[in-house]
Amino acid sequence: MSYYRKIIGEKCYLAPVTIEDADQWAAWLNMLEVTLPLGDEAYGTIFPANMREWIEHIIKNHDPVFNIVDLATDKLLGRCLLFSVNHVDRTGHVGIFIGDQEYRGKGYGTEALKLLLDFGFNLLNLNNIMLGVFSYNERALNCYKKVGFKEIGRRRQARVVGGEKYDAVLMDMLSEEFESVYVKKVLNTLSRS
Repeated sequence: MSYYRKIIGEKCYLAPVTIEDADQWAAWLNMLEVTLPLGDEAYGTIFPANMREWIEHIIKNHDPVFNIVDLATDKLLGRCLLFSVNHVDRTGHVGIFIGDQEYRGKGYGTEALKLLLDFGFNLLNLNNIMLGVFSYNERALNCYKKVGFKEIGRRRQARVVGGEKYDAVLMDMLSEEFESVYVKKVLNTLSRS
């Protein structure tokens, strides 16, 4: 399948979602390897029909939800989104997952997150973007720190999984702490024309 390239990195790009993505999203969101790190998604069953309805809602409302697509192959790898966007206070939350197991731990999530932050800070003009992650998700914690998120608080023992208790970690980033990876490059190209 061919996707539109909204924001392009070196390994992947963010593309608008399509109704055809519903089956793949549903498959990923029924895998514990994907949903346990996300949170509440692990506790329910996701059906393709639900995904189609949600994608229709995303398209109708122009919500900032994107597919993560491999640049070299146009293969769908995962999904990322900005949610709870407040244009008055210029805040939002970010969420991301790499659903295709072959692409985990290879930098695709890090790059996709930087592209999403570029969209949020430099196109939506947000000032503060926040996320939540559970303390057992060390891969995500390392990625978020590498990208520049800072821990702003913890809710202790907020998640119980497999009889173990884990903290919910809150992190955020300010627009002044982020360096554009794509948007400003396009602006510079246009200003030289």
